[in-house]
Amino acid sequence: MSETLLSSRNLAFELYEVLDAEALTQRERFADHNRETFDAALGTARSIAEKFFAPHNRKGDEEEPEYVDGAATLIPEVKPAVDAFLEAGFLNATRSFEQGGMQLPTLLSQACFAHFQSANVGSSAYPFLTMGAANLIESFGSEEQKQRFLQPMIDGRFFGTMALTEPHAGSSLSDIRTRAEPAADGTYRIKGNKIFISGGDHPLSENIVHMVLAKLPDAPPGVKGISLFIVPKFLVNDDGSLGKRNDVILAGLFHKMGYRGTTSTALNFGDNGDCVGYLVGKPHAGLSYMFQMMNEARIGVGMGAVMLGYAGYLYSLEYARERPQGRLPDGKDPTAPQVSIIQHADVRRMLLTQKAYVEGAFDLGLYSARLFDDTQTLATEEQRQQAHELLDLLTPIVKSWPSEFCLKANELAIQILGGHGYTREYPVEQYYRDNRLNPIHEGTHGIQSLDLLGRKLTQNKGAGLKQLTRLINECCERAAAYESLNALRQPLEHLAARLSSVTLALLGDLLQGKVNEALANSALYLKVFGHTVIGWRWLEQAIRAEQGLARGNSADADFYRGKLQAARYFLTWEVPGCHHELALLEARDDTCLAMQDNWF
Repeated sequence: MSETLLSSRNLAFELYEVLDAEALTQRERFADHNRETFDAALGTARSIAEKFFAPHNRKGDEEEPEYVDGAATLIPEVKPAVDAFLEAGFLNATRSFEQGGMQLPTLLSQACFAHFQSANVGSSAYPFLTMGAANLIESFGSEEQKQRFLQPMIDGRFFGTMALTEPHAGSSLSDIRTRAEPAADGTYRIKGNKIFISGGDHPLSENIVHMVLAKLPDAPPGVKGISLFIVPKFLVNDDGSLGKRNDVILAGLFHKMGYRGTTSTALNFGDNGDCVGYLVGKPHAGLSYMFQMMNEARIGVGMGAVMLGYAGYLYSLEYARERPQGRLPDGKDPTAPQVSIIQHADVRRMLLTQKAYVEGAFDLGLYSARLFDDTQTLATEEQRQQAHELLDLLTPIVKSWPSEFCLKANELAIQILGGHGYTREYPVEQYYRDNRLNPIHEGTHGIQSLDLLGRKLTQNKGAGLKQLTRLINECCERAAAYESLNALRQPLEHLAARLSSVTLALLGDLLQGKVNEALANSALYLKVFGHTVIGWRWLEQAIRAEQGLARGNSADADFYRGKLQAARYFLTWEVPGCHHELALLEARDDTCLAMQDNWF
């Protein structure tokens, strides 16, 4: 059977040869696990994804949610799929055994969830959002809030959302207008409008718990005046039963280019003056709390982009192997049999580009999941803090790089199918449309680039950047032991050294107050930084592939040679191209900054 979700061989390579998932079982939290339990969870995820999620992916796109009598309707196949996900325990894969979870590492949970994202990104979004909202309440909610809202979410009875964006503010959260007025009983009355709320209404759960950003009457201006509130669709009685409908109204649904299986909603809070909200944590600290869910979502969005790119790559690969067309350039006999299009060099170029993008990004996504495990389970507080600093630095890359380059992979998948790829009879056009959302939501490329260059690089005196630089250097030193990897290692060393020089210069400008000038071309910086990170991850994979070849298992030889060829492509075709962007950054090129509104 062909693999349409992701390559199980590549997943095993990542988990057990590159990222050493088995080493996690030496930590107390994961001591009850071993490779067999990990593989069992992965097998269950693949089975449920193939049986329940993949079959209605196209139908969910063609028959998108509808607004009927003030509520959102979904195709009937979504609920059995989500229920199967819940019953298998994947909603609580990382939670402790005492909480009814599997106590799996995040690395394994992410690997399991990747199957669902590849099979049906629209339907998988509902539990994904719920996991993030539940984690937020678990981290910052009161004991009463955890009992009233978190436990039913863990049980799969309540689902969750994040409600940030407003019609007039977009990504500028400092300008939100949703208000929260204190009530006599210690609750708050919420008044405002939110848009683009994924999963904001659906019939999949008894209740929907909205995590809402709003401002108190005494709030200081800007982001320092934002508070976080739990606002349920239905109020919850003291005994856990559902009370009356809260004053949260579904105003309508957005009709999207892709990702249609997930409802995208406009919600009105407090139209009738009686929308009850519960303050989470301290007043005016809401954005710092919400960043936990936003960062989880950013990593999840990055992995979603990877898996859509992966699905397109695998489909176009199978198509290229089976589709006969034309003959090779040196074939002069018109009566000779046609060759499959994978025999044509330019098709192999497009397939190799896809492989380099999706498998490089897949590695980074799983690496970040393992880093999260390190933030929770390393032996000392210092070690956990170091892991956190590195993960914080990499988060803009984990979100944005796959969103840009796995989308390019989807474009190449369409190209390989030619005219067929441009029709709805084949899935690659839907993968592209679904993936086109990922460069936008959870922070656009522009926002991620400002976050990286303007904030993340200098946090904790550049601790994350110093770690990353050390890791890249160490990887290059290990690669130097393999003469065959010299041509791959040297472009990365050259790029990393020049990027370091440019980084210091741009940070110097920021210190001198040249903020607008230093950040004007931050999108170029994000691209180069991302290519450097992916280049590092590919060099790491190349080392493991060389080690695999040295073990001499002939059954794996083609797999490892494919890894080396993809690493060679990325490090010798893609990485050197970044020097053009670095030249523009070095020159502080102001072509875009100097452009005037009235010149357009």
